[in-house]
Amino acid sequence: MTILTASLRPGLHLAGAAIGLVLALGYAAAQLMSAGHASFNTTNLGVVWGLPIVIYDYFLLTSTGLTMVAGLSLVLGLKDFDPVAKRCIWLAIAALVGAVAVLFLELGHPLRAIPVAVLNLQTASPLFWKILFIGAYAVVLVLLALSLGGGGPIETGARPLAAVAFLLAVGITLIAGSVYGMMSMRPYWFGGETPVAFLIESFIGGIAFTVFFTYLAYGFSQQGMSEQLKSLLGGSIAKLHAAAIALHLMFVGGRAITGLWSNAEGMQVWQHITAQPLFNLGLWGGTVLPLVLLALPVTRRLPSLQILASLLVMIGLLISRYEFIIGGQLVPLFKGSWAPGLVQYTPSTTEWALLFVGVFLANVVYALANWWFGERHRQA
Repeated sequence: MTILTASLRPGLHLAGAAIGLVLALGYAAAQLMSAGHASFNTTNLGVVWGLPIVIYDYFLLTSTGLTMVAGLSLVLGLKDFDPVAKRCIWLAIAALVGAVAVLFLELGHPLRAIPVAVLNLQTASPLFWKILFIGAYAVVLVLLALSLGGGGPIETGARPLAAVAFLLAVGITLIAGSVYGMMSMRPYWFGGETPVAFLIESFIGGIAFTVFFTYLAYGFSQQGMSEQLKSLLGGSIAKLHAAAIALHLMFVGGRAITGLWSNAEGMQVWQHITAQPLFNLGLWGGTVLPLVLLALPVTRRLPSLQILASLLVMIGLLISRYEFIIGGQLVPLFKGSWAPGLVQYTPSTTEWALLFVGVFLANVVYALANWWFGERHRQA
């Protein structure tokens, strides 16, 4: 069994993603070369981490979540998840490439910034450890993907690498949450529960991407799927997804209720956030609705609703990541006459272009692997 046996031609996926990447990257590059960082709507007086950081964290946590899903088979030995394990690893690489590319475009001088951040040896900062873990994770992930190959059963020798990748994925996710959770000057972010919430959201995203791209590979149909894969999509993975979404919903609901109740400085942003249509779209459309679809036995067995639920979760998590990162910066750190209310922020067209750069680049990487291993399998 190959990782990517599909009825949808990989070449079409690759061509479409490549065209989208050229257009999005061309526009973003033109803006960055002409206006530089001024093409972003971020400022030192308000929102410093804008939409590009949202996109970076979204794809990074998607990558780690996909590795965790693969680890259910490769590390924990749950045979039900064998049909999607290899696909998850290649998707994890694709998402990681998308994340790093957007970060590099946001930094401006990444080849200078990243080495300096490491060599400064600020070991008390979670960002220092995040960079080191991501570097190691990228290397291990590529080695693991190559050891798994495209066809045949999962090699026993790949399992030690899978265990290392799994541990690094969990570590990166917890560290990414600590980057925000340790900022005591930002009450909206601060808290020991933040890393755990990141872990849950990462796992949810990993499952959603697994389901969606599995169906994409088969032309959004179960025709050609093995019985084991069909059973997985309508059974174990759907139930696990529903349980993880329920935990995420409890976290979001608990934070919102506590934030609205609190009168602490910095928490007034909750009144603004919960009144926004975007927040309610992410809550009801991206969390509650897919939870209902996956929790009910009748609906979770229908392929069309499995696809819909995964797509809604993917969108809902992006909204949740946006609300979390941007919302935590809307209250000025040093309020005075110059900042009587909340900071205003709207992503620029350049920032939106970076979202499409990340999406299309990740699809190019995944579609390239899909095409490459598909060709090798046909020639074997």
